[in-house]
Amino acid sequence: MSDAHDAYKDTLRALQVELVKLQRHLIATESRVLVIVEGRDAAGKDGTIKRLTAHMSPRDTRVFAPSKPSDREDKTWYFQRFVPHFPFDGEFVVFNRSWYNRAGVERVMGFCSEQDVECFFDTVCDFEKMLVRSGIHLRKYYLDISRQEQKERLADREKDPLKAWKTSPVDEVALKKWSAYTKARDEMFRRTNHDAAPWHVVYADHKKEARVEFMRDLLTSFSYPGKRTKFIVPDRKRVFPWTQSAEKDGRLAR
Repeated sequence: MSDAHDAYKDTLRALQVELVKLQRHLIATESRVLVIVEGRDAAGKDGTIKRLTAHMSPRDTRVFAPSKPSDREDKTWYFQRFVPHFPFDGEFVVFNRSWYNRAGVERVMGFCSEQDVECFFDTVCDFEKMLVRSGIHLRKYYLDISRQEQKERLADREKDPLKAWKTSPVDEVALKKWSAYTKARDEMFRRTNHDAAPWHVVYADHKKEARVEFMRDLLTSFSYPGKRTKFIVPDRKRVFPWTQSAEKDGRLAR
């Protein structure tokens, strides 16, 4: 094993210890946490969430990955199918994709109308503010990768039989619709970034660094006993709060 890999494993373990400290505090205070993880296809969401939750309490931690809505769900209030998966007291819940499918894949792939998209944008910020007022600690992350990195990762999925479950018809057109996804991402940030639940962007071309900095940023946003404040300071070149200037200064993939 290389020194770099050893250093990564040591850092990862130390951050997972911090996450256990955080969770013990959340359980003791009956706090509710909802972490939304979004990103382009093959951005590393699954691997990041796996490391995040690896040593957390299985009784108090849940991961929800929404599938295609059923015919019945298609005819209900858009947010309704997400509500049953919200955290109860003391729970830490991660959404591996979320209602932001409407602003991204559903829009780009034509799975919904532009009227549906506008309705989503008109209501989502108020919806999230309501969740925060109810006591939910809401965090929103977007894993961003370059076009070349996405191309290589999608090609790797096709070759590796252990990753066959990750492939989908949506993956097949991800590169062809790169520009459309970029445009949709930028509008999503502009219209859904707000003080109650701001977006944080993770530069994810390097998976191990992305996982570490994601965890650091998340931990930094909470107060809990025994927090190693200096150790968890994130690298702001790797993870940063979204601002409109990020669209022009090269921090977002184009």
